[in-house]
Amino acid sequence: MTIEKQIALDLLMVEAVSLRPHQPFTWASGIKSPIYCDNRVTLSYPDVRERITDAFVALIKDKFCDVDVIAGVATAGIPQAALVAQKLNLPMVYVRSKAKDHGKENLVEGRILQGQKAIVIEDLISTGGSVLVAVDALKEMGVEVLSVCAIFTYLLPKATASFEAHATRLETLSNYDALMEVALEKNLIKEEDQETLKLWKKDPASWLV
Repeated sequence: MTIEKQIALDLLMVEAVSLRPHQPFTWASGIKSPIYCDNRVTLSYPDVRERITDAFVALIKDKFCDVDVIAGVATAGIPQAALVAQKLNLPMVYVRSKAKDHGKENLVEGRILQGQKAIVIEDLISTGGSVLVAVDALKEMGVEVLSVCAIFTYLLPKATASFEAHATRLETLSNYDALMEVALEKNLIKEEDQETLKLWKKDPASWLV
C-alpha cells in the first residue's frame, strides 16, 4: 500500500475524516460538503501519530534536506511541526493566525532568522488561505519557504490556483482521490457515491445549491 493510501486509511479508521455523501456537513464558511476532516484526532492514536510523523520526516529528508527550521501553522499544525522537528533535530517555530496585541506583538513565535530555509507544516489544505498567510508572514521576515507540507488535501481547484499564485510548493501525505479509492475498497462508500464526491470536488461552492 502506498503512503497516500495508508494515511488515507488511517484517517478513515480513526474517524479523523468522515464521509457522508447523503447527509452533507456544513463547513464554517457555509459550504455544504460530503466530507469533514479533523486531523487533530490523529494525535490521540500513537500508531497513527507516529506513522504521520515518520512520513513527514521521510518526505523532508528526501526532498528538502537543506531545511533549517520547521514552522507550524496555528493551531492544528503546531503539534505536527513539533513532532517532526524533534525527529529531525531541528529548530521549530509557529505562526499565529494574527499578531499578539501585547508584549512584542509577535506573529511568529520562536527563533527564526532572515535567510533561513523553512518547511511549513499544516494538517489540512482546503482553499489554502490560512497557510498561505503564514507563508507570506515568513517571507516578509526574509525566510525562504521551501514548501508547505500537509497531512491531507481536498485537491480543490481554488487551492491549486492559490499556491500557484503565491509561487509556493505544496506536498501532502494523502489526498481526496486516494481517500475515495480506499473508502471504496473498504466498502465505506458505494460506487454510486463516487460520482457525488467527484462533483463536489469540482465546485464545492455550488454543490447542492
